[in-house]
Amino acid sequence: MKWEIDQDSSLPVVTQVAEGMRDWIARHGVGSRLPSIRRLSNDMGISRNTAIEAYERLVAQGLVCSRPGSGFYVTDGASRALGRKDREAPSLDDVTDEMWRLFQVHEQTLKLGCGWLPTHWREGDDLAYAIRHVTRQSRSGLFDYSTPLGTPELRSLIRERMRLLDIEADANQILLTGGGSHALDLLVRLTLEPGDTVFVESPGYYNLFGLLRLQRVKVIGVPRLSGGPDVERMESLLKTHKPRLLFTNSVFQNPTGTTLVPTVAHRVLQLAEKHDFQIVEDDIYADFQHAPTIRLAALDGLRRVIYLGSFSKSLSCSLRVGFIAAGPRLIKQLVDVKMLTSIASSRFAEQVVKTMLENGSYRKLAERLSTRLSEQMASTLELVGTAGWEAFAEPAGGMFLWIRHPAVASSGRLVELAQRAGISLSPGDVFLPEGGHSPWTRINVAYARDPRALRFLSCPDDDEPVGGG
Repeated sequence: MKWEIDQDSSLPVVTQVAEGMRDWIARHGVGSRLPSIRRLSNDMGISRNTAIEAYERLVAQGLVCSRPGSGFYVTDGASRALGRKDREAPSLDDVTDEMWRLFQVHEQTLKLGCGWLPTHWREGDDLAYAIRHVTRQSRSGLFDYSTPLGTPELRSLIRERMRLLDIEADANQILLTGGGSHALDLLVRLTLEPGDTVFVESPGYYNLFGLLRLQRVKVIGVPRLSGGPDVERMESLLKTHKPRLLFTNSVFQNPTGTTLVPTVAHRVLQLAEKHDFQIVEDDIYADFQHAPTIRLAALDGLRRVIYLGSFSKSLSCSLRVGFIAAGPRLIKQLVDVKMLTSIASSRFAEQVVKTMLENGSYRKLAERLSTRLSEQMASTLELVGTAGWEAFAEPAGGMFLWIRHPAVASSGRLVELAQRAGISLSPGDVFLPEGGHSPWTRINVAYARDPRALRFLSCPDDDEPVGGG
């Protein structure tokens, strides 16, 4: 495996190496053993770090797997992965069918692949107190519309919470929404037209993909690496595409659980400035983080970045309260769309959240949740590692792990095996905006201590060899 590296090319060396290896994999097929990092580095005349990053990209694309003590191999699903460009991207039906499946599974089924916390994790006492307080204090909270922007006191409290992340905004730059999905819907409706191009992360949030396709928008996937979007691949894509928006999770990304690092954050903002696109920073998992890390909105000052947050993931799926922070002109336009489509968000829900922020109960709840999730993440990583699973990354907290079993070529097969064990998983395919097959699947670590999850993760198939299928 050797080819010439063009040092004068505008294409970064690591991208040349990764794409050259993709071509080699396409010619040599499944099961081939690949050079060690040291040999690849020596043969190609590249640094060890460049070789490591090239392999990391190929692993992220589902083309290569690492077998401890043995080396790197082409995956069984590589030929399908390489053929994705010739396949249609997941349709709107694919996305909605998967959502229906998640919500319609039997009540006794363990939702190991879902995107919310288990009911038994929920703390109802403080929430019940806040609800009683709101109903006693004001009947208007039960019956009246909220203001177009949302409850002023709650917007002021959110502004102070954003300052803890070094994000500065006036309260009038904050629009309250009916959760994070509502925030995304408002932005898509307002800022995009049929035929526009957007960049999303791959793998990424399949509900967003469906929302964009509903708007007839062209969706381009940018690989998500351990430190954020693949900026070199993004730069390459920007030579042929002109996106209106980039959608990204900075913290505990869905589904990989990865968190943005400063070098990538600065580069993403530089590319946005150079190529004139805006960034939607979806930060709905912020309250699961112990110590704040870098946010694009903090670096940018809400100039090119539109910042989203939500209380629904941490507090209650039924209590739909989210928000958008952006420049004043965009907020005014979003208010107009909000009034046309939903008139207002829930005044009652907003006042409940306001009460919990004011009395400190929400802060304490979020601290307990982040601690519990971090502990659960650590124990789940140990479990899957011992059982031979490969984790895409090792998150410090949050809900999600993106994993694959080296002996199972398709996540569809994992879904079948999980169903037999009374467990619901989603195939990794639905998280890929470009379509195709994936060996990866998302698990929610909050469910991983259930005996069914422990048995399945320890041995996915008790009845037949894991590789059968």
